[in-house]
Amino acid sequence: MALDPVTLAIVAGTFLLAGLVKGVIGLGLPTVSLALLTATMGLPQAMALLLVPSFVTNVWQALVGGNFRAITMRIWPFLVMATVTVWIGALALTRLDVSILSAMLGCLLIVYAVVNLAGIRIAVPARHEVWAGPVIGATNGVLTGMTGSFVVPGVMFLQAIGLPRDMLVQAMGMLFALSTLALAIALGGSGLLSADLGWTSALAVVPAIGGMMLGQAVRGRLSETMFRRVFFIGILLMGLYIVAGAL
Repeated sequence: MALDPVTLAIVAGTFLLAGLVKGVIGLGLPTVSLALLTATMGLPQAMALLLVPSFVTNVWQALVGGNFRAITMRIWPFLVMATVTVWIGALALTRLDVSILSAMLGCLLIVYAVVNLAGIRIAVPARHEVWAGPVIGATNGVLTGMTGSFVVPGVMFLQAIGLPRDMLVQAMGMLFALSTLALAIALGGSGLLSADLGWTSALAVVPAIGGMMLGQAVRGRLSETMFRRVFFIGILLMGLYIVAGAL
């Protein structure tokens, strides 16, 4: 799949915007890029294109914070299951109508946006983490393979176990980095990761990093609360658009 100049410009603009969002609020690069590229190019292509920028930026996030060992010791069953089950979901990409999977992605984006806009917080007591982690991790992995979205219910679980903010941000980076790596392997094994898409994904790191640096530079000049609200409203509208288009 050779990408024309207009498509390349769309990809670059998408990752610049996604990187800016991540630079301001610390999350959103995979979600923004996946939503916009699915709406313009289709789900399998969007999943392939987000791989390298998502992996690079989230490895960065996963290694910064000084809590890597503590986080790993606490949530490793969740992370393992969220990683090893991605291939199961990816099997659906070659067996189900892509419009069904696109609609599922739209629904996940809607749930993610509504939960955050409504301020819904779910608590998982420490005594339940031992079984909830692997179950939710497996669910997140299968959904990642089917839709390319890493956030539902994985991020909700990380929030529900009460991680402090810095640990939460680092744990999300760990989840996203591992999920991206597993998704790359699964897409490659299914023949959905072409050389053109791979190179374009690698080149998209440049606007993604540029956007992150820009977002970090303007962070102090913006109301993070208002920016997050606008971000989740945008994700909600994009989810609705993807569902409507798929149906």
